[in-house]
Amino acid sequence: MTRVNEYIRAPKVRVVTDSGELIGVMSSREAVSKAKSIGLDLVEIASKADPPVCKVCDYGKYKYEQSKLKKSNPKTTTKLKEVKFRVRTEEHDYNLKCSRIENFLDEGNKVKVQLQFRGRENAHKDLGFVVLQRVAEDMVGMANLDQKPRLAGRAVSMLLSPLPKEQRKRKFLMEHGELIDEDDFDDDEEEDEVEESESKD
Repeated sequence: MTRVNEYIRAPKVRVVTDSGELIGVMSSREAVSKAKSIGLDLVEIASKADPPVCKVCDYGKYKYEQSKLKKSNPKTTTKLKEVKFRVRTEEHDYNLKCSRIENFLDEGNKVKVQLQFRGRENAHKDLGFVVLQRVAEDMVGMANLDQKPRLAGRAVSMLLSPLPKEQRKRKFLMEHGELIDEDDFDDDEEEDEVEESESKD
């Protein structure tokens, strides 16, 4: 729920204009008073910021613009999936797990890739980074590396997010040597035409 004017609970707020220009940090009471003095409202637009960010604007107009934005950008639900590896994951299992990651990414989900150390493996944690680095390299045409492999307790993990489909397709073609530069193709055609005209002369 969007808080407006006296319903804003934070004692202090960061105030911006309708165009995004910073006015300053002040008490919410003072900010409401300033907004009303020019016939506008104080609207809380970032409640989790410290202090919360509030905009001086026409609340009716703000609500209308937000509803238009929601209609033009339908909400997509992104889930966080998790795939676990072991230091000694066999090649067959490794490939199966990578296929699972690709499927999750293709569905638009983020993927947390985790490797848990057991027993003596804790003395060779560098091997875990090697495995996750290999996964990251194998996913380079499918995903962005949002969080590099990092150690937390007895596990090392990283976070992948899906690339846009068009970007994914282009990367795949480039990696397989199947991407043709249209400009290069046009240049070759022009050269052929020049050669043909010269031969006729």
